[in-house]
Amino acid sequence: MSEKFTVAAAVDGKLEPSDLRMDPAVLDHQAAVAERDGNPQLAENFRRAAELATIDDEDVMGLYEALRPYRSTAAELDALQASLAARGAARCAELVRQAAVVYARRGLLR
Repeated sequence: MSEKFTVAAAVDGKLEPSDLRMDPAVLDHQAAVAERDGNPQLAENFRRAAELATIDDEDVMGLYEALRPYRSTAAELDALQASLAARGAARCAELVRQAAVVYARRGLLR
């Protein structure tokens, strides 16, 4: 382990968010392990996380905000889905599509 990644470095503010970002390949490996061990839901979560690891933090936070009830219109969720798909985040795009369907059915859209 690098001396850069210590508790003291974190406390002193010497680590950047990018220093702590998960590697998509590691997340994909964790997904494979979860799948092998009979936990497909966890595997899918790791695969979506691998997609998100390639997207900047501001956009990820925007995604979380958009998926909160009453925060987005159907059109905004459609645009978010398209944006994710264009970035190669197909699993996350599908999650947004599914959320939009459920939100519309439950009256949770803005």
